[in-house]
Amino acid sequence: MNRFPAEWEKQSAVLIAWPHKSGDFSNRLESVEQSYSVIADTITQYQKLIIVCHDDNHQQHIQSLVSKLDDIDFIHAKVNDIWVRDTVFLSVMKDGAHTHLNFLFNGWGEKYQHHNDNALNHKLLNAKPFKGNAHKDIDFILEGGSVDSDGIDTILTTKQCLLNPNRNKGLTQQEIEQQLFLHLGVKRIFWLDQENLSGDDTDAHIDTLARFCSAGIIAYTSCSDAEDPHYKSLKYMERQLQTFRTHADEPYHLVSLPLPKPIYDEEGQQLPANYANFLIINHAIMVPVYGDPMDEIALQRLGGCFPQHEIIPIPCRPLVYQYGSLHCMTMQFPEKVFNAV
Repeated sequence: MNRFPAEWEKQSAVLIAWPHKSGDFSNRLESVEQSYSVIADTITQYQKLIIVCHDDNHQQHIQSLVSKLDDIDFIHAKVNDIWVRDTVFLSVMKDGAHTHLNFLFNGWGEKYQHHNDNALNHKLLNAKPFKGNAHKDIDFILEGGSVDSDGIDTILTTKQCLLNPNRNKGLTQQEIEQQLFLHLGVKRIFWLDQENLSGDDTDAHIDTLARFCSAGIIAYTSCSDAEDPHYKSLKYMERQLQTFRTHADEPYHLVSLPLPKPIYDEEGQQLPANYANFLIINHAIMVPVYGDPMDEIALQRLGGCFPQHEIIPIPCRPLVYQYGSLHCMTMQFPEKVFNAV
């Protein structure tokens, strides 16, 4: 049976897609690239980085913005969006071997153009280090940001995303569960009935809301201000999390992550800044920060969840203007998944 590794397991590489002047970040590309440079330089301190970029000119531009080229592989491919968490392979293990699962991607429920994003994985297969790796095309729509694994047999997800008729229309909850059991090898699915954060256009991806930090710890987005529009829904989510049980039939140790002060775009839309969108890499936790007093509290609380890891703040305020953050724009791959890594 397949096993869907937890993010804290040993990794071989992280993949990102570098923003381009023709993309959605064109009006704030310089500040976004500053964040990307920090992200790239941080990852390459610990492991290999794969960067998807448009062409040779784009690659040369990126090379001028990063510090350490030895541990970077570049792949040329067009993308519609840089949110590779939702478009790139999910990797599962079976009998010590890895398989890249290529799920369908439909632009978060047909909200955006997605032809290049849905075709990205087949382009990756023709490039180092993916060439020759086992893969499977799956006729089922699933985004990586919508599921979070404990590495054993349990995933966290939301009904608002996976059961949304804009993804796999016509499938019942039971049929969707069967797809997850079959392909990810899970035996337990914790379904949160949870609306999305303001400005989140993914229909409530779990990686903005609640994350496994170990087989017994869940960190989650919380709100203590009764006047905040998120207060009631996040308190409801907290109560749901309290009902979940570990494999030892004990409650999870729940660690609350505060919300930063609201950030708004030029049209007055609140953006989905949160701290649950952290990235786990080898020996470090990269935590999105927004220049907010809550940054330090989130860093301290996640430090308590990962005492063996270095806790690294990553400036992500520019990223939320396109409705995502650090976890959304990265995808990690397990140890020994690549022949050439």
